[in-house]
Amino acid sequence: QLQLVESGGGLVQPGGSLRLSCAASGFTLDYYAIGWFRQAPGKEREGVSCISSSGGSTYYADSVKGRFTISRDNAKTTVYLQMNSLKPEDTAVYYCARDPSQHCDGEYDYWGQGTQVTVSS
Repeated sequence: QLQLVESGGGLVQPGGSLRLSCAASGFTLDYYAIGWFRQAPGKEREGVSCISSSGGSTYYADSVKGRFTISRDNAKTTVYLQMNSLKPEDTAVYYCARDPSQHCDGEYDYWGQGTQVTVSS
């Protein structure tokens, strides 16, 4: 029953904002770091952000620094990605994934199915 379910994607104008959610079930979220990734058409999957199991450490790709913010609410078993100042190049399917290292080692072992984000030109 292990699940990571992304939601909150949609269509926005350049400069707009979205907040993505990653809802976890079937495991204890407190023990896992969670990363956000994205894959645009014709491109490789790209790491976007990661948050440690406690929420004490966060990491961002250069392409989203200053625009995106990752956070988590372990009591709600949910991780969020606030995306501001969106650009057309942010258009992608966004995925969350768990990292059993608890501190964003990059060894992700389970992935959600993704949510579509489209930023119009």
